[in-house]
Amino acid sequence: MINKLLHSSSFKRISIFVVIALAIYAMKSMINLILLTFIFAFLMDRLVQFIEGKIPLNRKLIVVISYACIVGLLSYGLIMYLPMIVGEITALIKQLTTFYTAKHDNAVLNYIVKRIEEIKISSYLEQGFTFLLKYFTDISKIGLQTLLALLLSLFFLLEKPRLIEFTKKFKTSKVASIYVEIEFFAKKFVSTFGKVIEAQLIIAVVNCVLTTISLWILNFPQLGGLSIMIFILGLIPVAGVIISLIPLVIIAYSIGGMIKVLYIAIAIAIIHGIEAYILNPNLMSSKTNLPVFYTFIVLIFSEHFFGVWGLIIGIPVFVFLLDVLEVTESKKV
Repeated sequence: MINKLLHSSSFKRISIFVVIALAIYAMKSMINLILLTFIFAFLMDRLVQFIEGKIPLNRKLIVVISYACIVGLLSYGLIMYLPMIVGEITALIKQLTTFYTAKHDNAVLNYIVKRIEEIKISSYLEQGFTFLLKYFTDISKIGLQTLLALLLSLFFLLEKPRLIEFTKKFKTSKVASIYVEIEFFAKKFVSTFGKVIEAQLIIAVVNCVLTTISLWILNFPQLGGLSIMIFILGLIPVAGVIISLIPLVIIAYSIGGMIKVLYIAIAIAIIHGIEAYILNPNLMSSKTNLPVFYTFIVLIFSEHFFGVWGLIIGIPVFVFLLDVLEVTESKKV
């Protein structure tokens, strides 16, 4: 029985999966480069395929023009708006700090602030600011990793047909059995992880645009800094909405009292409803319709193992594992 188990296809598939997982964990210092390269390659490949279907041009030319446009827009945005956004984020942090340290006439708010002090949330905020400061200090390292990821994804898309043909040669080599299993996991990974990341990005953009419009109507300050915060937190499923609501409620109370808090709560509830009942069903497959409890458990564990990246890739990785294990929703009779 043991010999039969060792030679079974299931055991071989699980063994190869464990080896791949251990190899990725061993390369965790390069996780930024690996994930950024995959995300850029996947999203740009989808864009190139879309343009190819509309405009009959050479694929390599479309790839080069697409990358030139994206890099040009990013460079222009950084040069023109980065100083303004940094200033707005600084002002936003000062406003939140002022609110936290000031005395309020509202007894409920004073009680909440007192409870926050008792649980020493300030130490967590200090850790968060230290983390952000470290990331801004290492901006050159992050910029280099982003540049390398863009270059690698560019070379991948330029030579994609040739790469596919070359990789297929392993199917007739001495490692054919291993190649078949890796190919199985690669196809599953692209069809689930990639598409869920794409859907999360689209949802985050729509959520950011709608929320920014709502904040503009309600005369909120520092719209640039708030919109970036909302977009980044929008990449985190479910929890992102709750986290972003905290600073928005504080700012709403600072500029307009409880009536402003009510307005922003209604606006966020409407936008969340659009996301939950319109965007999610159309962009996500039924497999990603996870219970909220599972979502938070996955986010907690993935953040522990992968850090900040875990909050973004935790759900896509979990959905990939569900797809590999063929976990599907049972049909209702």
